[in-house]
Amino acid sequence: MTALLTRDNESVRPDPVDALRPPNDREATLLGRGMPTDRLRGWIVTLVLTLIGGIVRIQNLGTPTDKGTPVFDEKHYVPQAWQMLRNGGYEDNYGYELIVHPPLAKHLIAIGEWLFGYNAWGWRIMPALAGTLIVFLTIRIARRLTRSTLLGAVAGILVISDGVLHLQSRMGMLDIFIALFVLAAFACVLCDRDQVRRRLAVAVREGWIDESRFGPKLGFRWWRFAGGLMIGLTFGVKWSALYYIAAFGLLTVFFDVAARRAAGVQRPWVGTLRRDVLPALWAIVVIPILVYFACYWAWFASETATDRNYVAIKDVDPGFWAWMPPALRSLGDYSMNVLDFHANLVTPKDKPHPWESKPWTWPMGLRPMLYAYAGGTDATGCGESTCVRATMLIGTPAMWWLALPMLGWSVWRSVFRADWRYAAVLVGYLAGYLPWFTNLDRQMYYFYATPLAPFLVLGLTLVLGQILGSAKRGFERRGTGLLVVALYVGLVVANFAWLWPILNGNAITNEHWNAELWLPSWK
Repeated sequence: MTALLTRDNESVRPDPVDALRPPNDREATLLGRGMPTDRLRGWIVTLVLTLIGGIVRIQNLGTPTDKGTPVFDEKHYVPQAWQMLRNGGYEDNYGYELIVHPPLAKHLIAIGEWLFGYNAWGWRIMPALAGTLIVFLTIRIARRLTRSTLLGAVAGILVISDGVLHLQSRMGMLDIFIALFVLAAFACVLCDRDQVRRRLAVAVREGWIDESRFGPKLGFRWWRFAGGLMIGLTFGVKWSALYYIAAFGLLTVFFDVAARRAAGVQRPWVGTLRRDVLPALWAIVVIPILVYFACYWAWFASETATDRNYVAIKDVDPGFWAWMPPALRSLGDYSMNVLDFHANLVTPKDKPHPWESKPWTWPMGLRPMLYAYAGGTDATGCGESTCVRATMLIGTPAMWWLALPMLGWSVWRSVFRADWRYAAVLVGYLAGYLPWFTNLDRQMYYFYATPLAPFLVLGLTLVLGQILGSAKRGFERRGTGLLVVALYVGLVVANFAWLWPILNGNAITNEHWNAELWLPSWK
């Protein structure tokens, strides 16, 4: 333990000798089950599965294209990223002012275009890297949640085999970056939870936890600070990060209350309010806002970026905001125009989008999205005179069709068993899901569910961990659980392999194409 704790008037470093003493009840409750001791094997498993995930994602990354141009919503973000690359980091195309998201993800796509040029590899390599990092993070998070390297590996296989994460990792779009940064923020929140408990355990062991009825100060919390940075990066991709600011902020507060109560603090709620809430607001609210503004560095530095001088051009009366620099006022008005765009982005009743879906269909992936399609003489290579090359965003049914049971079980475990692991995963999932119900008239698509996928995998992994059971329950019980887990993982991999042709735009026969469409809503 190297963490620095503070009493009200002095700093205290833990004595290394204390680590040799047996923990008391409070300390044991705080620390819970320790991390697995097979650290080397854990890292080998993590890196091997991450490598496999990366290979799977970059395989034939150059397809599909629309005769060498982007497909589907790539047509928005890929040219904007290229424009940023040519302009030094900002967009200025006033003839096509559909710039309705912050710049960070487009900056990242532009890096790939700088490396490989304006081609499919160029605009997809950074999303592929983001998808690969999601595999890495999911394995490490699952290992931390379950304290099991085996279950971390299970989570890694599941996340590699998810159709949504796979295809979004192969598209020059924004949502895979949201999934990455949200998952990274979640990992930081979990590490912060463990760090706080270790620091409180020191105070318990040394016998001064009760010197204040509010508990000790916890010092600077680097993991919470890092979580704020990650949420800020999410904010720099899309505004939906606002919901994660609220969700993860509350989650850290409840983690702190639970930790202080487990440490025996007399007034854990008041202690958390006094000791933790203001630093949490700084880390989880202020830091993301600062990061968000930093993502507009090129916009602020320019003179010709989209709406850079909006208040001057439109002669906007500043009113109360006269004290604010014109650049910030221009960004504020620009943002309000973007907000108005999103609020009024509704589907015309007489001409609905053929692949629109509403959020109640997302947990089970009932309405996937067709990104690209070529048939007849435009598609060859299947061994017959007519072929199909289709690329469809679809979640692996062996996982996504279990989303509602997983969520129901998570609620039960959270409420009636006070299982913090299920509660944390539930918060991450619902923060990306429930806000979409606030404006059901808005145009929505299945790819908005991309950030849900890692939390679906983590929830399923927790359930599989319960099925697997503890080694203490006996060889027969453990063996049966291991068989069930192995069969399920095999089913997911087989399901993913079956969907592979329509996730990657491979040439297949018309009969095979029809066999891939399991439900009427998939057509």
